[in-house]
Amino acid sequence: MTDGTLTLIFSLIASGFFMLGVPIFLVIGLWVVAMSFVVDLTLDNIGYAFSAVFTTSFALLAMPLFILTGDLINRSGIAHRLSSFAYACLGWLRGGLGMASIGACGLFAAISGSNSATTATIGAMMHPRMVKNGFDERFAAATAAAGGTVGIIIPPSIIFIVYGFLMNLSISELFLAGIIPGALMVVGMQVTCWIVCRVNGWGHLIRFQFDRMLKTAFGAWLGFFAIGLVLWGIYTGKFSPTEAAGVTVGFCIIVALISRPLYRLLNRGQSEDEDLTRVPGWVEMVLVEGFRLRDLPAVVLNSARIAGMLAPLIGISVVMQQILSLLGAKDAIESFMTGIGGYYAVLLMAMAFVFIAGMVLESLPNTIIMAPILAPIAVSVGVDPVHFAVIFLIGGSIGFITPPYGLNLYVASGVTGVPYMRLLKYIVPYLIALIAVWVLVAFVPWLSLALT
Repeated sequence: MTDGTLTLIFSLIASGFFMLGVPIFLVIGLWVVAMSFVVDLTLDNIGYAFSAVFTTSFALLAMPLFILTGDLINRSGIAHRLSSFAYACLGWLRGGLGMASIGACGLFAAISGSNSATTATIGAMMHPRMVKNGFDERFAAATAAAGGTVGIIIPPSIIFIVYGFLMNLSISELFLAGIIPGALMVVGMQVTCWIVCRVNGWGHLIRFQFDRMLKTAFGAWLGFFAIGLVLWGIYTGKFSPTEAAGVTVGFCIIVALISRPLYRLLNRGQSEDEDLTRVPGWVEMVLVEGFRLRDLPAVVLNSARIAGMLAPLIGISVVMQQILSLLGAKDAIESFMTGIGGYYAVLLMAMAFVFIAGMVLESLPNTIIMAPILAPIAVSVGVDPVHFAVIFLIGGSIGFITPPYGLNLYVASGVTGVPYMRLLKYIVPYLIALIAVWVLVAFVPWLSLALT
């Protein structure tokens, strides 16, 4: 058989495994092994690629550290404080609790850098409160799923780290480029939530109280400090992204371990109700619930499981890129895209490729497969590489709530108990809002490049 026939057969087999639910690493890995024989690459090449990735890339060390940060701020109680502050600011508006959930997702994302962790944490925390507050349970679950999309756009972002590694771009610049687009995504979804809730009459209003907002802001000071620490360190050049991740992990551990005994001692006899409408006591304005030292290994293990799923994908992606290059995939797509027109035509076609790929792939394999092909083509017609990175990853984030894959929809379904299919109708308004923001960011480069 010819090489073309073998490539088609192996690709169809890999697609079949993917449709059957085989883990994506195994799907890509089996395809890479099979195609290595087709293009005459030795299997030793796979080992060399893994070794090179994980022994020479200092930037990739930030990935497991930011994953751990997300688990630490959730377990320590910092995430709950951020949610309380968001509700104190927005609860007086129709749908304010839903808007607060989206705002809390943005704040959580600014420390954790993970979309699925954002959806799982905020969804588990806010969904029961939203249902109790008069929201439709399906819309409440869809809100958590949509809010989690900013997890890979608002810095620090795990996928920005991967993208920067793959495309040899400054991760610090990518982080800064994601700030304004990420904020626009949050605002766009909050406006959408307000409109939908106003039409349906969902959500109970609370009276705006400046003192409650002020007290919950003080109560969330540790979360704001962690966010500021990351951004200040990276923006001023004091930390590399990897060093910033390490500093944030250390900060969260120290705060959690010191706060717990003091919180339990000083809060003895006081209410520990997690109702977001309650004005926090003075102890809660200074300390968080924290966790015990013996709880730390379980938190680290949970983070390690996630990092252990992502890291092999990055390693195998290097070999996959080599094979695709030898097969001429990049040249074929470049020839097709450059033949359809200039700057805007290429940009729109690249966005279409990213959107379609996001419907069936999670953001990491999507980035691994498509970015090395599309980014050079976009740059060749004049698109700034940092701007294109933001465009590419916003498209990838939209894929988290786009059927049939829609990872955030599955996560939200799992943590809320609402069946996946019942979420789809209620995710549409958020999809429309995010696509509108995506197009705006794509055609206004200043939004991505102003802070870099």
